[in-house]
Amino acid sequence: MALRLVQVNIKARDDSALGAFWAEALGWGVSSEGPGVTNLEPEGFAWPDPDAFYVDLVTVPDPETVKYRVHLDLATTSAAHQAELVARLKELGATPADVGQGDVPWTVLADPEGNVFCVLEPREIYRDTGPIAAVVVDCADPRAMARFWDEAMDWTLHEVTDDHARLRSAKGVGPYLEFLRTSGVKTVWNRVHLDLLPYPGDDQAAEVARLRALGATDVNLGQGDVPWIVLADPEGNEFCVLGPS
Repeated sequence: MALRLVQVNIKARDDSALGAFWAEALGWGVSSEGPGVTNLEPEGFAWPDPDAFYVDLVTVPDPETVKYRVHLDLATTSAAHQAELVARLKELGATPADVGQGDVPWTVLADPEGNVFCVLEPREIYRDTGPIAAVVVDCADPRAMARFWDEAMDWTLHEVTDDHARLRSAKGVGPYLEFLRTSGVKTVWNRVHLDLLPYPGDDQAAEVARLRALGATDVNLGQGDVPWIVLADPEGNEFCVLGPS
């Protein structure tokens, strides 16, 4: 039994407008599975390709009531590429953001709905990730988070310290999933969350039971009767286990 991380889900006031921004930012294609949902996928792939990673944007009534505890880091290949990307993102509607980062080599921006993200300076580790270098999750204990997520899905744990942990698809493709030690306690729902998908033939209910045994807890967001199961990891970060594809 195994699960794979297939996409990040971003809550939005206007999924279409925000989806247009991120499609341009990433150079990805746009589709929609229904009203209030915008799906972004890298060109040449169709969800759920095991070699690709996706972004879903979903309209919710009041996304400002949730916290920005998860963010995206974008990769660049050179100092010139970083400068060009930052300039292009600003033209698309991104604005500079100050999260107390001080003098750092990366650039912190906010998308048109205020979601903070980083445009990284060139780093060798991210040379083959595609436009998204990493999905970064703030946490209190990176080691504990690494233990849970390493067991929860079939990604490979590459590095773990007291300050950060890093996992990536066992296929060595796409972005990393990183956990960064930060201060503060999670008190509200995340605006960005992870979606996991069982492999064909695997049982969703059995996977959910396995995650609960690892320390996941059930979450009621008012989702009602839906084909996915909403859980939270040991630090309360909600995520979804999708139904069979």
